[in-house]
Amino acid sequence: MLDSPAGEPPRDELVQLLDPAGTRTEHPLYEPYVADATGERLLSLYEDMVVVRRLDVEATALQRQGELGLWPPLLGQEAAQVGSARALRDDDFVFPSYRENGVAYCRGVEPRDLLRVWRGTSQSGWDPYAVSMATPAIVIGAQTLHAVGYAVGCRRDGVDTAAVTYFGDGATTQGDVNEAMVFAASFAAPVVFFCQNNHWAISEPVGLQAQRPIAERAPGFGIPSVRVDGNDVLAVLAVTRWALERAHRGDGPTFIEAVTYRMGPHTTSDDPTRYVDPLQREEWAGKDPIARLEAYLRAQGVLTEQAEARVAARADEVAAAFRAGCTSLPQPAPLSIFDHVYAEPHAGLDRQRSQQAAYLRSIGEVAE
Repeated sequence: MLDSPAGEPPRDELVQLLDPAGTRTEHPLYEPYVADATGERLLSLYEDMVVVRRLDVEATALQRQGELGLWPPLLGQEAAQVGSARALRDDDFVFPSYRENGVAYCRGVEPRDLLRVWRGTSQSGWDPYAVSMATPAIVIGAQTLHAVGYAVGCRRDGVDTAAVTYFGDGATTQGDVNEAMVFAASFAAPVVFFCQNNHWAISEPVGLQAQRPIAERAPGFGIPSVRVDGNDVLAVLAVTRWALERAHRGDGPTFIEAVTYRMGPHTTSDDPTRYVDPLQREEWAGKDPIARLEAYLRAQGVLTEQAEARVAARADEVAAAFRAGCTSLPQPAPLSIFDHVYAEPHAGLDRQRSQQAAYLRSIGEVAE
């Protein structure tokens, strides 16, 4: 393996600042990037992860109860999402896949807006410009091209805004992701490629498509890369801040491989018991991202009984509002499917709207 350029970690190293037992370690390159992550700051990250997990569990329950058509769980990936999201500036723009509900929560998306598309009441969930985050991309890997295009635009506009795009290990085999890296490297785009390697592309284990660590692919395109313990929120925060610093100062793209594990199904239509080795799942349960930070905070005297009760109460409050918001989402008007398809008036779409309205009237339905 080639040596990494100066100032970058070895490409086969897994950056870790908090081990599964909750023991703090130091890293010469990344320590300055988490100098502020002490006391209340760490407690805030802990609260984020607890709330995000509670929302995820609640959404899964809502789907099982028939309130949602589908839900993509993120159980076990809370540190990867919260740590990276909390590293972002307000003006940085996120291009997610369909599993980044924890990132969306950290970006300020209203919890019930996470559910609109999965309940089928909207083709989208929120205003991307209000929270600097695009809505979920279902087409695997397509969002990486969108992120690079946005980042190139930022560079040409002379602003130091960065884009970050999220995708899974399975998406790295898609042409879109590789093409996005070609363009990012060619145009020095200020973009962070954030791969959540959760070990499964639906039922396909990562080892079938990646004979070497995924982070090793990016340097072939001329993009620096780093592997990080995706269950270590502190390490993820540090590595993402490092990558964003490169983007903000004009040093181009960075690739992050956050090594984590999907503890639940790919989506609620999936049955992982058909292909997951229970011993492997048990092994990863011992690396739980929330448990390790909890152990550290207890040892530091930060997570007191009062603080734990406050976090639990906050999770209960958000979950209750989440459920109530889901069941109170209004049904869309029949013709609203034609809204927001194009930014400008479009004759073909107007014709289709008119035809659909005529059909609805012919069967006694109200066309609005």
